Amino acid sequence: MRRDTAPLFRFDEKVIREVSGCVAGVDEAGRGPLAGPVVAAAVVLLPGARLDGLNDSKKLTASVRENLFWQICRQARFGIGVVGETDIDRINIYQASRLAMKKAVLDLPLTPAFVLSDGNMKLDLPLAQRAVVRGDGKSACIAAASILAKVYRDAWMCHLDSLYPAYHFKVHKGYPTPKHLKFLKAEGPSPVHRKSFGPVSSLAATA
Repeated sequence: MRRDTAPLFRFDEKVIREVSGCVAGVDEAGRGPLAGPVVAAAVVLLPGARLDGLNDSKKLTASVRENLFWQICRQARFGIGVVGETDIDRINIYQASRLAMKKAVLDLPLTPAFVLSDGNMKLDLPLAQRAVVRGDGKSACIAAASILAKVYRDAWMCHLDSLYPAYHFKVHKGYPTPKHLKFLKAEGPSPVHRKSFGPVSSLAATA
């Protein structure tokens, strides 16, 4: 049974009425993996947007996410922000996630009146904003952003798989699954592994 998306859109509509302007939802994907970038998306849904089955990206199958990805692209204005492994290691994953979300908002083709961000992050932007804990399950524009970020990052990891096939990134997308840890131990860290993350740094130290 598909989830009723009306509460997600009502949440956004209430905020839009309060701020009298367009609202952008922002979310990221890729905080937990051992390899690859963290990717964020910012989404401003167009008036009348209809996205059947919209939900937190983590609760959707890959095929449903990809279908919604293209629907969102047609019914929204959006921006993407990417922060790579070197910067993640340099500034830590929390700050890298904030930076990716900031980049996504700045990549929008318009300036939103208000920003809704998933989680509890305050973005370094001169815009009115609100952090919404578990926002990807409450707000339509945040849920849409979660889908764009996830699908974009998954595609990025499939590309990295073609460059570093020994790690099978297209299967686990860089997350610390048993198979990924097995490949990592056998091959050692690749250039796209996050050297500051425990399982990677321990192997790098013994190399």
